[in-house]
Amino acid sequence: MEAVGAQAVSEGAPGTHGDARPARGGKLAAAAVNQASVWNVANLLTMLRLLLVPAFVALMLADGGYDPAWRSLAWAAFAVAMITDLFDGHLARTYNLVTDFGKIADPIADKAIMGAALICLSALGDLPWWVTGIILGRELGITLLRFLVIRYGVIPASRGGKLKTLTQGIAVGMYVLALTGWLATARFWVMAVAVVLTVVTGLDYVRQAIVLRRQGIAERKAALRETEG
Repeated sequence: MEAVGAQAVSEGAPGTHGDARPARGGKLAAAAVNQASVWNVANLLTMLRLLLVPAFVALMLADGGYDPAWRSLAWAAFAVAMITDLFDGHLARTYNLVTDFGKIADPIADKAIMGAALICLSALGDLPWWVTGIILGRELGITLLRFLVIRYGVIPASRGGKLKTLTQGIAVGMYVLALTGWLATARFWVMAVAVVLTVVTGLDYVRQAIVLRRQGIAERKAALRETEG
């Protein structure tokens, strides 16, 4: 996000003399505005998710990791993290609260809580390690892929990707709870759907990245030919 204070200074807002040099104390005022802008509702929700990660792990592994009461509390922490994930991005975009901190911290918080849950479940023997490997490998791989092709453009979030995230959250949440009977069977199939969506959407992102890169290279070559012509 463009820094609020810096924007005010550059546009000749109060505290400037109409040129690029701020008035006395202008830099301090701009710095104060920039610092305050980080402490908005969206970023506070993101910080809450980050704080919930160690809390979730502690609750998940309490008393050996198999006590239904502790697992229920761990589920509550996980659910709060997933719910805040739905709101912080929406609030940031709707009310123009997007910050550089939020751009970095939000995806870290998302992957941290999901990764912590998957690793804990696999460590306790509730979830096969290959499931955890597929989901975390996909998330880290796509994040790296986005950075590699960012020079050519941004890969937009797809409906399939959002459905994947929702399904993963539901499936992991069901595994965190100490379910028995038909619910324990149901969570297996929900996780199976989540794994399939994880793989399919991951491959689709790879396809989009390849197309985006080819288009970017072609556009650069065309622009270079026009310049040389």
